[in-house]
Amino acid sequence: MGTSDEEIDRLLGKLTPRARALLLTGATTWRTQAEPAVGLRELVMSDGPAGVRGEAWDERITSVLLPSASALAATWDEALVERLGGLLAAEARRKGVDVLLAPTLNLHRSPLGGRHFECLSEDPELTGRIGAALIRGVQAHGVAATAKHYVANDSETDRLTVDVRVGERALREVYLAPFEAAVAAGVRLVMAGYNAVNGTTMTAHALLTDPLKSEWGFDGVVVSDWGAVRGTVDTARAGLDLAMPGPDGPWGEALARAVTGGDVPEAAVDDKARRLLRLAVWLGALGGQDSPLPLPTGEPPDAQRLSARAPSAAPGTLRPPTADAPRAAERPPVGERPSAGERPSARPSSATRDVRALVRRAVAAGTVLLANRDVLPLDAERLGTVAVIGAHAGRTRAQGGGSAGVFPQAEVSVLDGIRAALRGRARVVHVSGPRPDGPPPPLDRETCTDPRSGLPGVLLRMLDADGRELYAERRLDGRLLEPRLVPGAHTVEIGARLRPRTAGRWTLGVAGFGRMSLTLDGRVLLEGDFPPVTDDPAVVHVNPPAQDAGADLATGRDALLVARRELAPGTGRATVVVAAPPAPNVTASLAEAARAATAADAAVVVVGTTEHGESEGYDRTDLALGATQDALVRAVAAANPRTVAVVNSGGPVELPWRERVGAVLLAWFPGQEGGAGLADVIFGRAEPGGRLPTTWPAALADAPVTRTRPDGGCLAYDEGLHLGYRGWLRHQHTPAYWFGHGLGYTTWSYDELTVPATVTATATAGAEGGLTVRVRVRNTGARAGREVVQVYLARPASALDRPVRWLAGYAAVRARPGEAVTATVRVPARALCHWSVAEHAWRTEPGRWRVLVGRSAGDVPLAADLEVVRAPDE
Repeated sequence: MGTSDEEIDRLLGKLTPRARALLLTGATTWRTQAEPAVGLRELVMSDGPAGVRGEAWDERITSVLLPSASALAATWDEALVERLGGLLAAEARRKGVDVLLAPTLNLHRSPLGGRHFECLSEDPELTGRIGAALIRGVQAHGVAATAKHYVANDSETDRLTVDVRVGERALREVYLAPFEAAVAAGVRLVMAGYNAVNGTTMTAHALLTDPLKSEWGFDGVVVSDWGAVRGTVDTARAGLDLAMPGPDGPWGEALARAVTGGDVPEAAVDDKARRLLRLAVWLGALGGQDSPLPLPTGEPPDAQRLSARAPSAAPGTLRPPTADAPRAAERPPVGERPSAGERPSARPSSATRDVRALVRRAVAAGTVLLANRDVLPLDAERLGTVAVIGAHAGRTRAQGGGSAGVFPQAEVSVLDGIRAALRGRARVVHVSGPRPDGPPPPLDRETCTDPRSGLPGVLLRMLDADGRELYAERRLDGRLLEPRLVPGAHTVEIGARLRPRTAGRWTLGVAGFGRMSLTLDGRVLLEGDFPPVTDDPAVVHVNPPAQDAGADLATGRDALLVARRELAPGTGRATVVVAAPPAPNVTASLAEAARAATAADAAVVVVGTTEHGESEGYDRTDLALGATQDALVRAVAAANPRTVAVVNSGGPVELPWRERVGAVLLAWFPGQEGGAGLADVIFGRAEPGGRLPTTWPAALADAPVTRTRPDGGCLAYDEGLHLGYRGWLRHQHTPAYWFGHGLGYTTWSYDELTVPATVTATATAGAEGGLTVRVRVRNTGARAGREVVQVYLARPASALDRPVRWLAGYAAVRARPGEAVTATVRVPARALCHWSVAEHAWRTEPGRWRVLVGRSAGDVPLAADLEVVRAPDE
């Protein structure tokens, strides 16, 4: 860790220009190049931010799964997020991962953004503060964090090619601001996105140098998004340092030749290599170093065992079994996790219990109570029967779709959590209701067995061109994203013996690209060549569309389902077998749900989005949950006024029934302990701590910014500074729920606001500038609670285009019933600045400003004037 830049330069001197250039392309999908001449080992990277998957897409290799990033931002709790960052660091160390590809600092610009669950907020201040907290938590324990996707990569439609047209002031004040906060927090890597900005692709953009490396002083590594580098010279001459993945790509030998030919300055490559070695020094990966930083408390039990990095075995290779070795299908899978709600028989270690308790606490901290008509919290001692209703109740969606997905050891559904909370107290009745709209899910262990061993799961086989078996193993479900290849593999085959619990017309299918077939008991259900419809890696390699067909199945009779896909170049690695039983009659399902609600003392109905509704690779087209889910909530609410509606989504959805239910809880994608944490909130063991990080419209048509689809390849950010709540205020529209909104289990009065009469502001004052705002609030309820006091600024008579008001700071306070406390909120100097396009610099506008304080962007009961005086140097 003490290696100086002079020592790094000495090590670089041992390498030829070609060797330095070759360092800058990945060795594999997830590893960088090793260089024995200077003692450099490979650096291992992994996706985040809700968990650390590691290098393998293997459901048997499990991970701790946190709530989604949008849920973490909803906590408005930087100390908690730092602790969760430490947990991610422990997971990374346990899996031999050096670099976590998180946090995502893009903004919730449009409510239709398909990847909102992986982003934090619509507001640059909140995004920057929560993102910086996660970075500090991860990096405090020797794992490098990555701020992504730099910059204006705020939607998924045509994300590989879209050219975002955004003004210089909005770029600086809004979209670059969270990345500047990340650099100030010491982030070690920044990832350049796929998109272009104002005509130049980000991997070749001048923004990688200025402001990132020059003005902000970023001394880490700029890494490309996977496959985002499309040219050699333009990207190498820019501020990009590392092209991923490898070993193929536009850099490598092509970059070495470009240096030799004079097209790329040798000094540019030296600076990139120097940055990579500096990162390696920080990670303890150079010259046989061991990372000196301790693991965080609450680490998984085997973290210390893996504190040394994993060996550099080449991933993606697998030897076929020998005659003396049993096939993998005959052995129980490693790391097999229990099904939903199931618990291992062995008592978990104290470290594991600590991890689960922390994740459970995070669920409650991020849960937003949107509305409450004296229904919550439910008193468990006074309940005889509780009806838990909805498909999402039994299979709560714990995470969003796409490259950030992990395989949790176990997932606690809402139904699981409520049953555990009421065990021995009250009866719990579950009714699934009508099936949510969407494609069929992957096969799971509850519906099929491996036809060779008879154990739950599927049989994966690798076949040569003549159909001979090269390798076989049992897998736990039908979603195979990166099956390990063996030499000579031509076809991947997934076989499963279905054991239907419901008779009728099933939907069966296979997802992937290339030549595929699906047979049932030897009968061909579908066969054909299905070429990729996109080159988006999230779709090709992670979430390909399914081709499906119908088939009649009977209970008590097994059926052999076999899917095959040829492993042709350019068709990706994903093969997914899907299956869905006959959809229940909607009318009958709604009636059953209503009867259960009528007979219960209280009802909890859970509705949400599906994997193909919120996922990386595409944006949403609407915000509707679907007619059947909306009808389900209405039916349950009409049957029982003590109905709690739980919304299981990563971003905004329309809630047309929100005035009809007793309470509305926003659960987000709550991670592996979701049901347990939500039960804590529902029964009052914990207060719902969340505040909205993004404004929720009543209807999509009301939202001021909705466009995500490019026009002629360009996506114009015509709203400028006015995204999110700023746009709602500008257009004088009222949303369903404002940014910052969230109720607890007590009430608060805002009694007094204290601000300085005058403040001298400079653009360069940094932490020494700004102002301190003090707000006296009182807990007027009967229960102790936490309040998030939010401070907004306004400049009523500005000569510039400004938002009506914008978030400048916040602080949380806790108080007992009747107690008054003072929240001290530090407003940084930058909040008083604007970016001058004429001068290309930060400037301060003197005059009368307004400080507004309250519970959300739309509820600011206290206000005071402030005179801003320009410093003499301006």
